[in-house]
Amino acid sequence: MQRRHLIQAGLASIALPGAQLFAAGADRPRFLLVFLRGGYDAANLLVPTGSSFYYESRPKIAIAKPGSEPNAEAALAVNADWGLHPALRESLYPLLQAGQATFIPFAGTDDLTRSHFETQDSIELGQNLSGQRDFQSGFMNRLATEIGARGAISFTDQLPIAFRGSAKIGNAALRDNAKLAVDAKTRKLLSGMYQEQPLSAQVEEGFALREELVRELSPEKMKMEMDAAGRNAINAKGFELEARRIGKLMRGRFSLGFIDVGGWDTHVGQGGATGTLATRFEELGRGLAAISSELGPELWKQTTVMVISEFGRTFRENGNRGTDHGHGSCYWLLGGGLASKGGVAGEQVALTAKTLHQGRDYPVLNEYRSVLGGLWRRQFGLSDDALGRVFPGAQIQDLGLV
Repeated sequence: MQRRHLIQAGLASIALPGAQLFAAGADRPRFLLVFLRGGYDAANLLVPTGSSFYYESRPKIAIAKPGSEPNAEAALAVNADWGLHPALRESLYPLLQAGQATFIPFAGTDDLTRSHFETQDSIELGQNLSGQRDFQSGFMNRLATEIGARGAISFTDQLPIAFRGSAKIGNAALRDNAKLAVDAKTRKLLSGMYQEQPLSAQVEEGFALREELVRELSPEKMKMEMDAAGRNAINAKGFELEARRIGKLMRGRFSLGFIDVGGWDTHVGQGGATGTLATRFEELGRGLAAISSELGPELWKQTTVMVISEFGRTFRENGNRGTDHGHGSCYWLLGGGLASKGGVAGEQVALTAKTLHQGRDYPVLNEYRSVLGGLWRRQFGLSDDALGRVFPGAQIQDLGLV
């Protein structure tokens, strides 16, 4: 049996045992992790409008405070201390106002390397930073093992570290579903090669999944649905199209998913209310709102979407109107069944020069394993023993998020 034939047909990454392919009941809780690779600038997403030190530290890229007069470039009021970037006015701000979005500042990992790759790896592993780590055991895979998530999938080109492990997880990038198609001749050839072989069932199931993805995500069908969604004034572009496909698939068989989005390393020309980062926020926000729209109100109540990044960025702007690698970040939690209605959750501290980590970054007060563990205890009913297997050594923190 030669794996290269599967790879040439694009089946190796989605040829899974049947139990992993077919069954994410409509009543199952759903969770999607969105990983922003590059370390996005949290301080210009959830803007600390109550901190005068923020405005002193960012004379060129700060987001203005909400005012009594309409201002398209001012932050959107969340509470007396925080505002939201104005690029999210039409997408996520309505969800926040409806109690379906919560932001967790001062969140992150205790990893202090400030290396994109090292920190991304350590987060996806979800293991203790001290001692030897197992790079074949990611925390999303361990979660899948605990909850029996037979409908788990990574919407990526390759399986991420977070989904490595004993549970068999498929991955399928959705950017170009033309690549998913396999012609009849190739299918017949590969089926014959593996007939009566140990991988025969997996190959056939891989074909079945590809055909379902092509059918569900055909350009014609997607165009019809995008046209119907035009009343909501959301344009199909970039991440939004992929997000709509994710929402469609999680409406059916898939209940546990992962997607990563790159391009958040803004050392130069980051911008403020407008510019590079603002554009990315707008595109991301439209995509996340589209997931809610695709799932519909009932399934959205059972769904949580967590947006994280490997680290935040420096509190002060640099000389290039950008920001550099930092430490603490801000996590986004979206869902129709959130319990926290204040828009901001978790431990917080007043932002001054003295409270910054090492005098430059957000401190981490809400460790990511603790936050996710508390969320999953409520959402999936995980016991302390189960959480200990998903996040060994973590101190679980219940923020009452759902």
